[in-house]
Amino acid sequence: MLFMDVLGLAHIKKHLTSSADAGRIPHAQLFVGPEGCGTLSMSLAYAQYLICGNANGENEGGNTTCNLKFNSFTHPDVHFAFPVANTAQAKSHAVSDHFIKEWRDFMKDQPYGNLFDWYRLIDIEKKQGQIGVDEAKEIVKKLSLKSYEGGYKVMIVWMAEKMNTAASNKLLKLIEEPPEKTVFLLLCQDEEQILQTIRSRCQILHFPPLAEDNIATALLNKGASKQEAIQIAHEANGNFNKALDLLNKDSEDLVFEKWFVQWVRSAFKAKGNKGAIHELILWSEELAKTGRETQKKFLHYCIMVMRQAMLINYGVHELSYMKIHADGFQLEKFAPFVHENNILTITEELENAIYHIERNGNAKIIFTDLSIRLTRLLHKKPTKIS
Repeated sequence: MLFMDVLGLAHIKKHLTSSADAGRIPHAQLFVGPEGCGTLSMSLAYAQYLICGNANGENEGGNTTCNLKFNSFTHPDVHFAFPVANTAQAKSHAVSDHFIKEWRDFMKDQPYGNLFDWYRLIDIEKKQGQIGVDEAKEIVKKLSLKSYEGGYKVMIVWMAEKMNTAASNKLLKLIEEPPEKTVFLLLCQDEEQILQTIRSRCQILHFPPLAEDNIATALLNKGASKQEAIQIAHEANGNFNKALDLLNKDSEDLVFEKWFVQWVRSAFKAKGNKGAIHELILWSEELAKTGRETQKKFLHYCIMVMRQAMLINYGVHELSYMKIHADGFQLEKFAPFVHENNILTITEELENAIYHIERNGNAKIIFTDLSIRLTRLLHKKPTKIS
C-alpha cells in the first residue's frame, strides 16, 4: 500500500513520514477515526514505509523485494489481529491466523471496509466477534521472534475496541515495553471503549472524516459521473466505504432506511390503533431474526437519522447530508416531529437498546419495548414559542 493510494489526509501522511525519517517512531500508536476514513490503509502504508526502509515521503526507492511482498500483504514482519468468532473452519479458540486468507482478500478489495463487511465475509454476522485472550497469546508469541528482514516488526490491531479485558491485560506489558524495533498500531473508531491502561501507553493520532473533494475525485476514477460523484460524496459524510456502497447500490443503509420508514410509519399510526401495535410487534419479530451486529448497526443508523432530522427541524441545513431513498418518505416532513422535547430521550432509548443487544438480551422484547416507547415520544409536542 502506497501513501499515494490513501485518500486525502495529507497532514497525517506528512506527520508519519517526517517523524519516521527523523527516527522518532513511537513504539505504540493509536489511530482513532470514524468508519471509512482510512485508518487501515494508512497503517498499511506506514508499516511498509518503516519495514522497507523507504524515505522522502513515499514508498519507493527502498528495498524493492520488500515492497513487492507488501503488494500481496504477505510480508513476514507485519502481523495482524482483528475480531473473529468460532466458525466451521475454526470451531474453538478462533484467532486471526485462522482467517488470514480472507483478511488479505478484505484488505485488497475493501481497505475502507467496516466491521460489518468483515463479519459478512467470514460469515459471522449473526455473532459478535472479539479479540480475545487466545489472540493475545498469539501476538506475544509472534513478537518474541526475531525480525525476518532484520529491521522493524509491526503489529496492526484492527478494531482494537473489540479487544476484551483479558486480552488487554495480557498485552499491557508488551505494549509498554515491546522488543526493540517493534511497533504496535492499534486502529479503532471509539477510543473510549479501549482500556484506559492501554490508551495511556499509546501515542494517539486522530483521523478526521475524509473531505468531500477527495471522495468525489476517487468516485470519478471509479467511473461515476461528476454529478453522481458530488452527490454521493456529500451523502457519505466523509465515509469512503459508504460512498462506494452507494455507488454500487450495495449499502446496508438502503435496507436500514426501509426498516426505519416502516417503523416510524407504524409508530405514528399506533396511537389509539391496536392494529398498528400488531404491526410494530411483527416488525420487531422480523428484526429479531437478523444478527446482533446487524441490529446494532441499524440502531446506530436510527440515531443518525434522528440527529439529522433535528438539524433540519432547526434550519441547520448546511450540516444535513442524509438522503432517504425510500419512496414517499421525506426527511423534511419527518423533521418537525424530532425536537428539543424528545431528541435526548429518543437517543437514550436507542443507545439503551444497543447496550442490551450487546449483552445478548432477547431481541424481540428489546425491539417491541423500543417501538412502544418510540410511539409515545414521536407524539410528544415541541415547546411553543410565543
